[in-house]
Amino acid sequence: MKFALLTVSYSGLFYSGKPLSLEQQIHKAKLLGFQGLAIEAKRPIASPLDLTKSEREKIKFVAGEMGIELCCVESMSNFAGRYMEERENNLAMMRMVFELAHDLDVRMVKVFAAWPGIINDEENVAMYAQYDRGNYFKPQYAPDLRMWQRAISGIRETAAMAADMGITLVLQNHAPVLRPGYEDVLAMTQEIDRENVKICLDVPLFYERQQDDYVREAVMKCKDYLSYSHFGAWNFSEAKNGDVIQEPAPGVGGPINYEVFTDALRQIGYDGYLVSEYCLPVIKNHTVAGMEDVDLATILSLRYMKQLVPASSVHA
Repeated sequence: MKFALLTVSYSGLFYSGKPLSLEQQIHKAKLLGFQGLAIEAKRPIASPLDLTKSEREKIKFVAGEMGIELCCVESMSNFAGRYMEERENNLAMMRMVFELAHDLDVRMVKVFAAWPGIINDEENVAMYAQYDRGNYFKPQYAPDLRMWQRAISGIRETAAMAADMGITLVLQNHAPVLRPGYEDVLAMTQEIDRENVKICLDVPLFYERQQDDYVREAVMKCKDYLSYSHFGAWNFSEAKNGDVIQEPAPGVGGPINYEVFTDALRQIGYDGYLVSEYCLPVIKNHTVAGMEDVDLATILSLRYMKQLVPASSVHA
């Protein structure tokens, strides 16, 4: 297994301070002990609208010089929109994302079935638009099925574009449309039925379903598709004896079961990336904190995760 940093952590959206450019984030990833960098394709860091061909070449060169793999481009896709023009705009965006990934020699692009969006110009820090993450036992009515089928259709069309460029899509188990857990992301991936569509399985998105048996079952059921995963950096602290411990995670009320998750990944021979992200407001003493708090949280979470993964399983 390998560890990567996701650029949203240093995007300037969720802390008090300026964003780090892609080139700066390559250096940051190296400094903090990561092997790769995952690039979220949005402003202010890496929108395909902004990065010129020469800038893309430089980013690729710097990453190579630093020994940091550009492992994934993460899109902010929404295939389930109600309006035809919104779905077409999404497809146009995805084509631009694939061109960015191709120019950077990245062969993996993460997609959402749907994404509510981020509001970045109304408060001191960015916030997520309201959405219903759903319950894993929630019945599906006709509107839910329409959104599901729109997502299927859009991802299939996108997968064809990606295949022409040698790119694999990884579908994240993220609401809305997909309910918490692994069941919906597995079902949608199987229904899409394309060789270049795999799964991004994030155990924090199981929410309260952190029982050992369920977490292990999720990995085993998804093992033929599982190609990518994130972990959150926002709920770790250091004890007086120097041990890294988990605090209750947002939306869960307790710790995330990374212990069983990483053990199950090891059992199935997973050799992909575990990607660190800090994508929530960084609050300290009821105020928005700075980049140094993101640094500390990211360092602690990486130490914690590396303790769970045997040295023999970590790729240099």
